[in-house]
Amino acid sequence: CGEMAVATNLLQGGSSEWALLKRHPCEDVFGVQIAAGFPDQYTRCAEVLERECNIDFIDLNLGCPIDLINKSGSGAALMLHKKRLKGSLEGIAKSLSCPITVKMRTGWDEKTPTAHELVRSIQGWEIPGLSAVMIHGRSRLQRYTKYADWDYIEKVATNQNPDMTQIPIIGNGDIFTYTQFEEIKKRQGIESCAMLARGALIKPWLPTELKERRHWDISASERLDMLKDFVKFGLEHWGSDQQGVNNTRRFLLEWLSFLYRYVPVGLIEVLPQEMNHRPPTHMCGRSDLETLMLSRHCADWIKISEMLLGPVPEGFRFQPKHKANSYK
Repeated sequence: CGEMAVATNLLQGGSSEWALLKRHPCEDVFGVQIAAGFPDQYTRCAEVLERECNIDFIDLNLGCPIDLINKSGSGAALMLHKKRLKGSLEGIAKSLSCPITVKMRTGWDEKTPTAHELVRSIQGWEIPGLSAVMIHGRSRLQRYTKYADWDYIEKVATNQNPDMTQIPIIGNGDIFTYTQFEEIKKRQGIESCAMLARGALIKPWLPTELKERRHWDISASERLDMLKDFVKFGLEHWGSDQQGVNNTRRFLLEWLSFLYRYVPVGLIEVLPQEMNHRPPTHMCGRSDLETLMLSRHCADWIKISEMLLGPVPEGFRFQPKHKANSYK
């Protein structure tokens, strides 16, 4: 699925927003995730997508916790307005020929989760083409702190009206190893698949671990090869001129702000590593490269970028724009 795109920006023709909807030829299944706060926005956007895009499904974002998005009535804020949500789903269903999915959180705050009631309401609306609901096991105010509540995700799945068609419930939150995934699959009412998010940013080889059911002690050189591929794709997309190098470096550094969080299987004392765990300060790897990849310091991420893209300009600084609560 593509990165979240804001409906109003798409309708205004924003090139950076439309870039989020581009499908690569290698993607055999591709969906787009849209955030909007009102039925007319979703409906008009769906009409444009039906006409202009080659997509396999559209996902409504009811999970984004960012203040700017929620102040517009979009993201998790839409969970608070059933009438708007119903109108949005009905408008999209009339405009699109592809399946619809919904991504939401447990509710606005941890103490009063509402997703189990909202999903039951959505079930009662009987929206044509609605194929699944994804539940992130945290509230909007939690953002990414504490652990995802999989007990509650199970409650959402089993709270549906048994006399009506069941909406497939797909869980999301803290899946970081194949052992965690195997435990999740045993839960009642939840689909045997799951949504990956930060785990795949920190461990891009996570899908391989899940498929092969193993803890992969991937080497630093293998991880570097992944970074080389990323840089190659970046330069192919943005160009190899200075602007292309700058764009590629910026996105690489943002990714490295996630990648450093992985603790190699061969170094960790107790398996599996939990999502919110970080490498101990001054932890040494089994090679200089692995030690560099374990660093939480921006200066070391810049060094890795220089290995792949050459020296940075004098006075270059980098500060991650990523502002999740779990990031320090």
